[in-house]
Amino acid sequence: MRVAVTGAFGYSGRYIAQELLANGHEVLTLTNSLNRPNPFGNRIRIAPFHFDYPKLLAGSLQGIEVLINTYWVRFDHKLFTHAEAVANTRALFGAAKSAGVRRIVHVSITNPDVHSSLPYFNGKAELEQALQSLGLSYCILRPTVLFGKEDVLINNIAWALRRLPVFGVFGKGDYRMQPIYVDDLAKAAVQKASESRNEILEAIGPETFTFRELVTMIANALELKRAIVGISPALGYWSCRVVGVLVNDVVITREEIRGLMENRLYVDAPALGKTRLSEWVARNKNSLGRYYTSEMRRRINRKSAYQSN
Repeated sequence: MRVAVTGAFGYSGRYIAQELLANGHEVLTLTNSLNRPNPFGNRIRIAPFHFDYPKLLAGSLQGIEVLINTYWVRFDHKLFTHAEAVANTRALFGAAKSAGVRRIVHVSITNPDVHSSLPYFNGKAELEQALQSLGLSYCILRPTVLFGKEDVLINNIAWALRRLPVFGVFGKGDYRMQPIYVDDLAKAAVQKASESRNEILEAIGPETFTFRELVTMIANALELKRAIVGISPALGYWSCRVVGVLVNDVVITREEIRGLMENRLYVDAPALGKTRLSEWVARNKNSLGRYYTSEMRRRINRKSAYQSN
């Protein structure tokens, strides 16, 4: 097939592009990072997003059969917002329909909710509704936390554990998550690209952790003895703000803390992924957390490759 994937020079988009190529598909990537290193050479075509020019965007998608969309932003910032991400994704969906794309595989999030005051979750819910009303064949994948070599959350927890004698969890740390391996998500996205049934799948991994259990598992795998203590969400947020100043990044937002504590990264559903995070951490313990992975650096620096530990 001829497939377009967003962000093939980034994180999840790269794994999806690799899986598409491995399965013999022709690949186009849409990206804002035209100057970022291209790991695929001439094996994929490249086009800018052109969100502000729908006809150009639709022109880039001419001849494409399936669009796999991973485009999103993690938090609101002066340079990018959830509202802009919603508007841009709507433009992308519209351009795909105009170009004759027959199917869209869209990466969403667990527990999207149009009534939530959290822009991440209500924005994702709005886009799910937009896709379902578009009139095209679709599959919506709802992952929780992704893990892999270029991951942010798991790597930076390990980074903090390596450097701090105490690790604070928000409240009791009893809110749950089901991390999925990025390669498992990529395999699922590519498989669903070749199908035609409209469906929504919870893209979760085979292990469920409370946040405290997750931190404890990583510390044990790294053979580190650390005190893991419960702290108030406010204290945790401001502590992360201090760390953020030191590393020039947004470590976590108030909204992300709320999303965690509202258990929005947990669903009662069968696992889609097969790779166990605990086993992956054990295999990668020597490199995990050696360097801090900056979300802001990824968003602002469009010329460097994503860091891989």
